[in-house]
Parts: sequence; structure tokens; C-alpha cells
Amino acid sequence: MQQQQHVETKIVMADPTALGVFGLAMVTFVAATAKLHWTNGVTFLIPWAIFLGSLAQIWASTIDFKKNNYFGAVVLGAYGLFWMAVALHWAISLGWFGAIDMSKADPRQFGVACFGYFIFSLFVMVAAFEVNKAFAAMLVLINILLPSLALASFGIAPELCGVLAAWSEMAIGLIGFYSAGAIFLNSFFGRVVLPLGAPFGFIKKGTAQQIAAAAGVKA
Repeated sequence: MQQQQHVETKIVMADPTALGVFGLAMVTFVAATAKLHWTNGVTFLIPWAIFLGSLAQIWASTIDFKKNNYFGAVVLGAYGLFWMAVALHWAISLGWFGAIDMSKADPRQFGVACFGYFIFSLFVMVAAFEVNKAFAAMLVLINILLPSLALASFGIAPELCGVLAAWSEMAIGLIGFYSAGAIFLNSFFGRVVLPLGAPFGFIKKGTAQQIAAAAGVKA
């Protein structure tokens, strides 16, 4: 009797983090120029929000899910969806889908969404402290940007909130460029070329068994 042999093929996928972080850096950098009045309007921001802010991050998120990179999968996916919603918000505001009935449109809902993402980002910031210092800095700035956008949309100190939103977004973009470049070079050369900063070590991670139990998975 002929014995059958089973051959398993493992597909190895590269780390997509550099692309996802670059997408976030690019869209925040371009959007910040509008908030700082270096450029005007949001019409030509929409393609960058869709392709870099959204699709690049969502694609990287799907790869991270396959690679079991929990942090990257959830965070890049969540912020990728945020930028897709922002792009549609801008498009609707510009009348791309037809005239807007202002009696049925309340721009403060954008502020509510920003507060929701702010709550989520507080949790992400705690985890980012244990990833590296560059990511931690970006999350601190994101947690300045989001409530600033929310408060401005409610008409609360709009000038101050506008300045905070603009400069925090610009800083996110610049740190994001550095982070994406560092991840790319470090991965390519297989060693630390540009440091991202060691984790703070505030919260100790559990063992593999503890992590599996926390996720409800049998080890």
C-alpha cells in the first residue's frame, strides 16, 4: 500500500507596518497643511485620505491579522476606517453626492465620532507605551488631535482647538515619517539603523499562556 505524504506550504509575509505607518504619516501631514492654512480646502485631500490614510492602513491591518500582530492589526485597521469616514465626510460636505439638506445634517456628529475615537485611542496609547517610544509619542499627539477636533466642531474655543489640532497633526505626520523610515531600514538591514526607542516598561506583558487565557483561547 502506497503511503501518502502531506506537504505543508507556509507563506511568509513581510511586515506591513512601515507601509501602514507611512499612510498615516502622509495623510496627517497633508491634512495639517490645510489646518495651518499653508494650503486651502479639502477637495484634493480626499484622494490622500482614501488611498494613504485608509487603504494603506487597512491593507497593512489585514496582513498583521494574518501574522498575528495584534497591535498593528487592530490599530491600523481602526485608524484606516477613520480616514475612510473622514474622506466621505469631506466628500458629502462638498456636495459630491448631491445637495445637502442642512436641516438633516449636523456637523457636530463628526465631533462625537472624534470623542469616540479619543476614548479608543486612550487604550491604544497605554499599549503603545509598551511598543516603542516613537509610537507612544504619536498616540499622545493623537490624543491631543482628536479632542481638539471634537471641541472645535462643537464651537468650544475653536481658535485654540484649531491650533492644537493643526500642530499635533503635523507632529504626528513628521514622527510617522521617521517611524516608517526606521521600520523600513531596520527590517531591510536586519538590525537597528534608526532607533524607535525602547518600551517604557510600565506594564509587564503576560506569558503566552496568560495571553491566550485573556483572549479566551486554549493554549
